[in-house]
Amino acid sequence: MAPPSSDPTGADERRDDETGDPLPKEERPEPEPVGAREGPGGREVVVPLSLYKVVTVFSTLIAVVTFIFGFLLLDAATLQTSTLRRLLTGLLTAVGVTPPADTLTAVLAVAGLASITFGSAVYVLGTRFRAQGMGKSQEDSAEDSDNG
Repeated sequence: MAPPSSDPTGADERRDDETGDPLPKEERPEPEPVGAREGPGGREVVVPLSLYKVVTVFSTLIAVVTFIFGFLLLDAATLQTSTLRRLLTGLLTAVGVTPPADTLTAVLAVAGLASITFGSAVYVLGTRFRAQGMGKSQEDSAEDSDNG
């Protein structure tokens, strides 16, 4: 592991070679620019590491929550005895709306599928981000694979 830089801003970041010795300043690779670019799998966005962590955590969290919620809605649409369906029916009845069973089933099914689709889209968009210095994706690398 590289020793921490003496510069708190990280502007004079030390880069090491394979043996752990610091590289001379003129041999250090240029930092990767931040921004959107075309990659082999589509558009990718290079961002600072702190932003990458935030995007990854929250996009995954949103995707998982909307997936689970979508499947709960599909469950409520297919089971007439679902707890969520009874709760929704009770709330609608308390407001003064009594939807037919077929209409409620259709609305719950469409809402469940929409929730699952939204979760998929959030996850896919979240995977387009990568941090500076993460390197290129495996399809993009020039290394040969030793996997059989």
